[in-house]
Amino acid sequence: MRDAFLDKITKLAAKDKDIVLLTADLGFGVFEDFESRFPGQYFNVGVAEQNMTGLAAGLALEGKKVITYSIGNFPTLRCLEQIRNDACYHDLNITIVASGGGFSYGQLGMSHHTTEDIAIMRALPNITVVAPSNPWEAGKAIEALIKNKGVGYLRLDKTNGSQDNANDNYELGRALKISSEDNDNDNDNDKDVSFFVCGGIIQEVIEAVELLKESKISASIISMHTIKPIDKKSIRAAVNNAKLLVSVEEGNIIGGLGSAICEYCMDNQQIPRDFLRIGLDDKFSSFVGDQYFLRKQYKMDSQYIAKIVQERILKKL
Repeated sequence: MRDAFLDKITKLAAKDKDIVLLTADLGFGVFEDFESRFPGQYFNVGVAEQNMTGLAAGLALEGKKVITYSIGNFPTLRCLEQIRNDACYHDLNITIVASGGGFSYGQLGMSHHTTEDIAIMRALPNITVVAPSNPWEAGKAIEALIKNKGVGYLRLDKTNGSQDNANDNYELGRALKISSEDNDNDNDNDKDVSFFVCGGIIQEVIEAVELLKESKISASIISMHTIKPIDKKSIRAAVNNAKLLVSVEEGNIIGGLGSAICEYCMDNQQIPRDFLRIGLDDKFSSFVGDQYFLRKQYKMDSQYIAKIVQERILKKL
């Protein structure tokens, strides 16, 4: 996803001199080409994320379209006060990019496990929160966020989901259907399960759906790439058509995608027949290992997803 993001901002910066990229002592090899081509549009501020966000606010107040970039929790949690007070309060055109969402940097320990960011960022007013599921969505998302009014948060993953939706029209706040091979021509009426997913973990869901087919359980997969604003229409359709709604996210389920869906349902009397949230169950990830190991450790891998969904569906028969 990072490469798709970089490719897109390089193309956009060539056409728009107001686009400015700030990084906090990261991405030397990644951004060399960007820096050499646009020296006046790139600044490495050093290990100083608070200063980076303050500088971004100043540039944005002068009409610049600013991108701040770092890994894991560093561009969000370390400078949360500046994001809240300087960027969001003034409704500035700043896009905060975190490369390495969820367990992407799993081998570096819990300080690098990005698991509370969605909940924290979506609680701020004047912000759009996006977690694409594949490189195509990542490229479309950064372009849309730069054009969008207000602050944006873009969470990039190291893993990539299916790009079956690469021919769709991309809009912030409009979810996209990801079809598994045998369901390409199916509509979403009367599905057993509707999965709502954000981020690269969607690949685990795609594999889980293949396992569920063996038990004759039908499913639709929705890439909820924009968590804020949430796609209300897609939620209403799933409530009306599916026996079970499942949210899957690589982060804390408290305040995340599943919570956002539940909030909409409860506020608008859209009550699903059954609802299941899959993610990190309100705990810190204390284990160390690669992304796939940690997904399995915390019960969000394809095997577990298929197993728990099958049990939930069969219980209703």
